[in-house]
Amino acid sequence: MNKFKISIIGAGAVGSTLAQRVLDSGLADVVLVDIVKNMAFAKALDMADAAPIVGTERSIIGTDSYKDIESSDIVIITAGFPRKPGMTREELIAKNAAIVREVSNNIKMHAPSSIVIVVTNPLDTMTYLAHKTLGFKKEKVFGMAGVLDASRFIYLLSDELKVKRSSVETYILGSHGDTMVPVLSKTKIGGKPIARLLSKEKIEAIVRRTRDRGAEIVGLLGSGSAYYSPSAAVFKIISAVIKNSKETLVVSAYLNGEYGLQGLYIGVPCKIGRSGIEKIVELELAEDEAELLKRSAQAIKSSHEKL
Repeated sequence: MNKFKISIIGAGAVGSTLAQRVLDSGLADVVLVDIVKNMAFAKALDMADAAPIVGTERSIIGTDSYKDIESSDIVIITAGFPRKPGMTREELIAKNAAIVREVSNNIKMHAPSSIVIVVTNPLDTMTYLAHKTLGFKKEKVFGMAGVLDASRFIYLLSDELKVKRSSVETYILGSHGDTMVPVLSKTKIGGKPIARLLSKEKIEAIVRRTRDRGAEIVGLLGSGSAYYSPSAAVFKIISAVIKNSKETLVVSAYLNGEYGLQGLYIGVPCKIGRSGIEKIVELELAEDEAELLKRSAQAIKSSHEKL
């Protein structure tokens, strides 16, 4: 059994659900951290009690001390305030920036060799802030982005067309937010272009529902936000790192000229492996898609400036 260690900062809904996924899978040992006294400890005990039932020999500890994240291979930042009904991701900046700075400084002190994956919203801006605070190589700091957005799009498309979800291929680039960019020119269902199967109006409606899906869930819950699907998205990314799969996944990555963009974090396809982002994959985009990606980048840069 490998010695991989994953630390999750934030024992709220996303963090604790992710911890359970990692522990139950047997992928790595887990440290669950939260500044709320005893919360992470209690949740870790509960998950540990389930370990014999699910058949895992992995360990999990809960703690309020960052010292316990030492020697972590991967650290995931989920700590932060969730969106409330009617609140935009951008309105979260002031609330979550202070948390991400503090968390990043502690990661820098206690786990300086780790790969850091950011989940806290607004995701692209918080990933940028974490990178600047940590001072790690850009390949080792990235955010969960288009994996979740694409999953939502795939589900809605498969539901509309009554086809297997595995038959849908797509990418969603840009911000993890209101300016996300579905790459319709490369979206296929059973190998057929989406434009041959759905009308323009129907595609636009599904894209709109994909974009609003997070807010839809927030509105229905009344308190809190989605956590099953975000935790699944992060788990997929973690698996690609640990298994060194070189799988192409859309994550929020720092661009230095790719796609004609520079100096920001934004969702783009990347090959993920043991060292983090091993290659940024540049897709050939349709003209309107390239323009939408630029607009998304402008919106993200505007959020970066609010820091």
